[in-house]
Amino acid sequence: MITITDKRHRAELFRERLDTAMAHAQSNRSVLARAVGVNRSTVSQLLDAAGDRLPNAHLAAECARALGVSTDWLLGLTDRPERPGDVVDAAVQLTQAERTASDDQLLEWHREAAGYKIRHVPATLPDLLKTEAVMRWEYAAFLGKTPDQAIRAMQDRSELLSQGLSDYEIAVPAHELDALAAGEGYYRGLGRAARAEQIARLAETCEEFYPALRVFVFDARRVFSAPITLFGPLIGVIYVGRFYLAFRESSRIRSLTRHFDGLIREASVDARDAAAYLRGLTVTG
Repeated sequence: MITITDKRHRAELFRERLDTAMAHAQSNRSVLARAVGVNRSTVSQLLDAAGDRLPNAHLAAECARALGVSTDWLLGLTDRPERPGDVVDAAVQLTQAERTASDDQLLEWHREAAGYKIRHVPATLPDLLKTEAVMRWEYAAFLGKTPDQAIRAMQDRSELLSQGLSDYEIAVPAHELDALAAGEGYYRGLGRAARAEQIARLAETCEEFYPALRVFVFDARRVFSAPITLFGPLIGVIYVGRFYLAFRESSRIRSLTRHFDGLIREASVDARDAAAYLRGLTVTG
């Protein structure tokens, strides 16, 4: 934020920003004058380096509208040139969620964040750690994506883990793992052998890839989290069902990061102990 108290300095900044906005919009004095409904000489006076003229509120707003920037930015009241609605559109993206591991948007975000730490609270189990049997059982009901497509996409993301391009921190609620072991809730109907294989795979993967992969278990009765993924400092995503809410504005990403860090601090099972904890689960049903 720039603080300007001198009218001459504010007029100078207005001229600079008006000229910048015109160049970006590929406009000129005549075009802008017609767009805002004034004479060309009026625009020329606003851009005259020898003067210190500032427009009235109506003219400033019309110039901003015509050039696609905010009035506050033209007047030096903010450093963000976007209009308020455009700031929101740039910072928050509403994206349709196919809810499969082969979701093209998820894969695109993973590729974009290669090299950054990825933090994740899954909706069920993390897709990149699922067995083929679980993937086939889980995604057989989804239209538009076959289980084979989901499995191939999961394998692609597992390859990122194998290559060490990104570190992963994953926080899983204890009740999710309990339900998997018991074949209850979401996992009702998944056979005992498939569930035992899945738990063994989770334990083996936690052991093999630690510390590049760190899985924490938290008690949702103490601290709750919706499904979220943080793709480094680039994107923060909240899964809400049919849609993802994707944030690119840095302060929102920092807030989500602090939330995830809180889950880690409150974890009942540390990543070092995750493999042993998983092997200690009793598969029933």
